[in-house]
Amino acid sequence: MRPRPFQVNNYSLSHVGRVRKLNEDRYFADPQAGVWAVADGMGGHDAGDLASEAIVRALGEIREIRSALELDDHFRDRIAKANDAIRRLSAERGNVVIGSTVVGLLTFGEAYRCVWAGDSRAYLLRGHVLTQLSRDHTELQDLIDRGMLTPEEVANYPRKNIITNAIGVSDYVHLDISDGEIKPGDTFLLCSDGLTAHVSSQEIGEIMAGRRVREICEQLVELTLERGATDNVTVCAIQFHGSNATIPLDERYQSEMVEE
Repeated sequence: MRPRPFQVNNYSLSHVGRVRKLNEDRYFADPQAGVWAVADGMGGHDAGDLASEAIVRALGEIREIRSALELDDHFRDRIAKANDAIRRLSAERGNVVIGSTVVGLLTFGEAYRCVWAGDSRAYLLRGHVLTQLSRDHTELQDLIDRGMLTPEEVANYPRKNIITNAIGVSDYVHLDISDGEIKPGDTFLLCSDGLTAHVSSQEIGEIMAGRRVREICEQLVELTLERGATDNVTVCAIQFHGSNATIPLDERYQSEMVEE
């Protein structure tokens, strides 16, 4: 029997945006398994929606597990399975590039693990402090880490959307991780880069502070749409409350994907 030290509320929202005709983002939420994820099919490539769908479909095969280690093993196994499926699809279509980013939150008891490939992000709001748990796998982030760009060059870099790691683009899967301990009141946010292209980390933290999961998702997507929403935008908010907390039941469901 897995430990249940918290009450968990989650809400997810995905919108096609103002420009794109197809939503290539997908989200996954299974509070019973302790797994949440956002996948962003690679825009500009063939069948990005099929790539993100393959990830979500594979994660849906995770069942009851007995330890944090087993949960991590199951997650990695399903991501590898999705990678293989995407690679087969690519081969069937003449080896065109098909792929998807993924960011996941895995929880077991009081432990969490953030897992990602690509530039979809994970944030943690604890008290009044927002922390970005993931590090973008992008050409721009690599140059920033190496100290090769000035602040002005970062702001005007022409290849901001070039990612350096994704699911389905290689026979091998590379996932980065960030581990920690969950505290009562913690709020996590998983999002595609359609959000962070228009909304700063500071603004994300301000919107998350003091709000419940549904309101967080709705306000973040609304602000993105107000600013043009040049890409699909997907957000998934997860809050952890003490086991004796009284939480409204209407936040324990997922929204439909919004196409207009």
